[in-house]
Amino acid sequence: MKYLDPQGLALVDLLAIAEQDAPVAFSLYARQRIEEGHRLLLSLASQGTPIYGVTTGLGAAVDVQVPLDDSLLQARIPLGRAVGVGRLANRQELRSMITARLAGLAQGRSGISPHAADSLLALLNAGIEPEVPLLGSLGESDLAPLAHLSLALLGQGWVQWRGERLPAAEALQRSGLQAARLVGKDGLALVSANAASVGLGALLVAEAERALQAVLAAIALSCEGYRANLSPFQPWASRLRPAPGQTEQSQALFRLLDGGELADNPRRLQDPLSFRCATVVQGAARQALQQLREQIELELASGADNPALISEEQQVLATANFDSTHLALAGEGLGLALSRVAACSAERIAKLLSPASSELPRFLIGQPGHVGMAALQRTSAALLAEIGHLANPLPAVSVPVADRVEDYAGQALAVIDKTRRLTERVLWLGSIELIVAAQAVDLRGTVRLGEGSGRIHRAVRSQVMHLDQDRSGSVDVLALSAFIENGGLLV
Repeated sequence: MKYLDPQGLALVDLLAIAEQDAPVAFSLYARQRIEEGHRLLLSLASQGTPIYGVTTGLGAAVDVQVPLDDSLLQARIPLGRAVGVGRLANRQELRSMITARLAGLAQGRSGISPHAADSLLALLNAGIEPEVPLLGSLGESDLAPLAHLSLALLGQGWVQWRGERLPAAEALQRSGLQAARLVGKDGLALVSANAASVGLGALLVAEAERALQAVLAAIALSCEGYRANLSPFQPWASRLRPAPGQTEQSQALFRLLDGGELADNPRRLQDPLSFRCATVVQGAARQALQQLREQIELELASGADNPALISEEQQVLATANFDSTHLALAGEGLGLALSRVAACSAERIAKLLSPASSELPRFLIGQPGHVGMAALQRTSAALLAEIGHLANPLPAVSVPVADRVEDYAGQALAVIDKTRRLTERVLWLGSIELIVAAQAVDLRGTVRLGEGSGRIHRAVRSQVMHLDQDRSGSVDVLALSAFIENGGLLV
């Protein structure tokens, strides 16, 4: 059981909920804070205190007074904002999004009713998966995706449940749940957050971690296959200029190569930059990943609602904590860093395939008339082109909406999604480098590999056979990338 608490939710716990279906509950302290926030909301509203989205309209309609006895006001908030299009969130993404929103509600700052908070929690634990299209958020709260998510609480829209596509009302009934009745600030509390960006950002952190691990493994195996000079990875190199992450990545590479003969038998005095600079580039990417990780962890320990209910001050506070610029910039930075990792990987592949550079058979096959690994290089070039395109930042200027009241957009969800696609391609590219490097190692004959690089070579060969005649390379790449995604490649 994972508990949601005002102290915040650890990223590792969110991933366990999203990826391993761990059950979730509010801590006693979280329940107390949720109840206090809701009581304060009702008290202030009854006293005539203006409260955005409760006694007023939303956005440009903030100047419109809303009667407190409008029982359908909060239900209309998600209903009117369920305007998303595009691909639907998958199971892990949905669980991560819901968990991120629940973590925010556990802070007790939203004013949501305990009933509505429990309804969202029950939806998660019941395994009901609302159909949530992911295109429609501008990153000033993920209104559209969270509105689609909230429809299921009302018994509206369609969901997936136990492998079936059902109307939400039927799935609730089969699960023994009832449709929620939204009161007070419930509708606004459900949609006024960046939980889609945070949830998908948490998954992106895990995906980028796997991709960078795969590329580090590929660097080690490429060094073995190329018989690279390890001088740039020596401790003194990073002491002379301690670039972020360089020391750690060089140490990690040396650990993989330890026990082998490569350190004493390089072919050249200096190798191409894609080899020499590998740990510097990896270190920079690690730093970018850490920045995104820190921003996600910050969000998982924050109550970013607007307006926020501060029970200890008996205050309702208008905030701009829905803005997602920090998440967008961290996501853009990771994408740019990964694009440089990818550029080096694609070049190492090219060098291994070139007899002039590697002193191995052309395209790493000795059979005349066979294409060997040459065609895989075309795929790596295509991947690198897409990665470069996806690394381009989204513009900071967007069309103002809501009668130009919302005249700026953080665009975090769009950035996170494009960086996810970029990261997927980096993993495919890393898989190709591993396959090519393993072939190069085979063609070197009898060489003593490092303990780690030998383990990597065996892991690749558990999924991909040595190439002695042409076959479908696509099958190999997809098999190895799936193996890596499932944790099969331990670095």
